[in-house]
Amino acid sequence: MFVTSLIVGFSGALMPGPLVTATIAGSAREGFWVGPALTLGHAIAEAAIVLALAFGLGKLFRNRWMAGAIGFLGGLFLLWMGYDIAQSVWTGSVTLALTPTGSASHSAWGPVVTGILVSIANPYWILWWATVGANYVLLGLKQGSLGLGAVYAGHILSDASWLILVAFVVASGRAFLNDTIYQGILLLCSLFLVALSLYFIRSGANFLRGKVVVNSQ
Repeated sequence: MFVTSLIVGFSGALMPGPLVTATIAGSAREGFWVGPALTLGHAIAEAAIVLALAFGLGKLFRNRWMAGAIGFLGGLFLLWMGYDIAQSVWTGSVTLALTPTGSASHSAWGPVVTGILVSIANPYWILWWATVGANYVLLGLKQGSLGLGAVYAGHILSDASWLILVAFVVASGRAFLNDTIYQGILLLCSLFLVALSLYFIRSGANFLRGKVVVNSQ
């Protein structure tokens, strides 16, 4: 269970998405430590959803109204994130210094909370766990709590390995960047988050209209 969960987890972790984008932007702004902090937040969110599925709440997550609401609210959250990054670039409040200036400063718990919110803001993350992930949880439960733990550990290890690697590469590359390139990277992250937010909002509307059917298998 651990190995298969690890492999399947890598297939999703390697795809670009809001969490990877947040890792790139955060590590560029504040350094390597943001990667592990975001990973911790993501791990908390995944632990919560695994436990929810273990207690039989998968049907709730497959409800189209729930998926639609997550799409709308998640899209708005990512839109705000994209705007916040773009505003920091526009006002010049971020530099290559490890500690950003002005409103860009965050508490140590900021990235952890962001990791949680970015995770649950993604309707497709919820739906993946409500369908594919739910099957893994059921298989794990057949082997008891150890089986469930193996499913979770394999999946989160794949996410953590990739996110921490991305954070390390970005933070290490800071020495080879100037402010123009650095702010350009942040701006690209901002644009990607805005585009993704619009996609999530549109997906939420499609879920609510019944144009997208959530497969319970």
